[in-house]
Amino acid sequence: MPMTEQATGAQHPQPRARNGGPSSASVEFLTGAQSLIRSLEEVGADTVFGLPGGCILPAYDPLMDSTRVRHILVRHEQGAGHAATGYAQATGKVGVCMVTSGPGATNLVTPIADAAMDSVPLVAITGQVASGAIGTDAFQEADICGITMPITKHNFLVTRAEDIAHTIAEAFHIASTGRPGPVLVDIAKDALQAKTTFSWPPAMDLPGYRPVTKPHAKQIREAAKLITQAQRPVLYVGGGVLKAGATAELKVLAELTGAPVTTTLMALGAFPDSHPQHVGMPGMHGSVTAVTALQKADLIVALGARFDDRVTGKLDSFAPYAKIVHADIDPAEIGKNRAADVPIVGDAREVIADLVQAVQAEHTEGRTGDYSAWWKDLDRWRETYPVGYDLPEDGSLSPQQVIQRIGQLAPEGTVFAAGVGQHQMWASHFIDYEQPATWLNSGGAGTMGYAVPAAMGAKAGMPDRTVWAIDGDGCFQMTNQELTTCALNNIPIKVAIINNGALGMVRQWQTLFYNQRYSNTVLHSGADTDGVPAKGTRVPDFVKLSEAMGCYAIRCEDPADLDKVIAEANAINDRPVVIDFIVHEDAMVWPMVAAGTSNDEVMAARGVRPDFGDNEDD
Repeated sequence: MPMTEQATGAQHPQPRARNGGPSSASVEFLTGAQSLIRSLEEVGADTVFGLPGGCILPAYDPLMDSTRVRHILVRHEQGAGHAATGYAQATGKVGVCMVTSGPGATNLVTPIADAAMDSVPLVAITGQVASGAIGTDAFQEADICGITMPITKHNFLVTRAEDIAHTIAEAFHIASTGRPGPVLVDIAKDALQAKTTFSWPPAMDLPGYRPVTKPHAKQIREAAKLITQAQRPVLYVGGGVLKAGATAELKVLAELTGAPVTTTLMALGAFPDSHPQHVGMPGMHGSVTAVTALQKADLIVALGARFDDRVTGKLDSFAPYAKIVHADIDPAEIGKNRAADVPIVGDAREVIADLVQAVQAEHTEGRTGDYSAWWKDLDRWRETYPVGYDLPEDGSLSPQQVIQRIGQLAPEGTVFAAGVGQHQMWASHFIDYEQPATWLNSGGAGTMGYAVPAAMGAKAGMPDRTVWAIDGDGCFQMTNQELTTCALNNIPIKVAIINNGALGMVRQWQTLFYNQRYSNTVLHSGADTDGVPAKGTRVPDFVKLSEAMGCYAIRCEDPADLDKVIAEANAINDRPVVIDFIVHEDAMVWPMVAAGTSNDEVMAARGVRPDFGDNEDD
């Protein structure tokens, strides 16, 4: 984060009213721990995912008496962090997790880094050893503030009970404003145990933290002019549009301009997949049309996107003909990877709303873009190189077909959370996302083990929605213990294990780039009772394992049973459901741009490079 979006960590005054005068609220005499729980109630936190231990234990005592905060006891701290992320992504609210010091806190490092990469509003509360013992290598001491400094938007070490309330207020404010992100609050045990006064609201003291939300009018006008002058524009939409709640404005802008729209992996659902102007997802495994549209564009309007390497491919060959309008709430992102001809700092919702007005003004003056030739090219590419798959010749289950049917048979508004790897890419392509906040995944960090706890968090936050976790047999073995949490806390998620007996994406790279030398990517083991090698991972037996954790579990190996088992899973809502889909191990994710190569080298399928014709090469 840029310094303009950082809190300074200055000493804070005693809690007082926001106007600087004496607090009009009644003042109570509480412990620091009671102040913490009261603060969580006042900021609107209704769900906390956590695991107690010695240093955070004082906070768990008053938590037991809270009628406004639900605590969900996870089985591993990593699960608490990913669950808080899934909750935040599904609800739009700040996710909260709470764990103890030392290994409890360090087990949160992965989900905190994950939330930072994907700009997820998260507050992680950790216990710390007593303030007098900090720095002595005390039992279960870890400098979690130092450890997480590069991966948090801000963090706090609290050693005084009187600082807890305003620190929690500041943490939630920082996490949820500007570019959202994770904030860590590390609280010494003696601060939780000490007595203090409590009043609400406290004053927040955040010098230097002034996120810019309103875009500069001159930049907006320049962007609108470029849009109407362009012949081959593309609206490149990133996750910031979802974070800003700007999907309605985006649809208006897209239809007003008539430009094609591409939504990144983090932005799926920001613009309806079924909309005729949607050309797919860009990037390493994006659609041929989306990848090529960016390469051949003469104008890219980037909205809440950051030109990351998975989208750009080899950076110096990315979109060589395009002028760039880059709008982002984080000024550090603008110009970081690709220089912007028109930089716009601001909240995506305000930026897009202002762009709509500016484009309308251009139209009023008779200046409108003519993209008819551009759309002829785009439509031809869409028709020639659609995203698709072949069914296995041996009659086994196709992983793409499994995921596609889950999407087609799911109730309207279903939320899908994916792990990381081949199944993640297939889920991004073969499920249609028509609404925002229906697709949750680990985009920037690519965290295996994300799906099950994130789905749990989403279901806890949106109990009336169906929630499917699309997971791989590798990812599932990292965090599946949270199914126990789901079973015991009435969180009936549904899990599809795409079981190909391998670390699928790594195996795909070994197939393509390592001469099919499958070093340490095979997960399956053993043979069936007839001595024939079994397909898929069988150790552990996912059905038995899931049943042992309180779930309803099914194995599906026959394509003829596919619809039946999915319908059965959709009908069960009193406990978690796990389906172990045994799928063909050689299925690959296409299209693909090999790492480190130009997007011009996109492959539509293995051995199939798109031919755009010499007349289309500028």
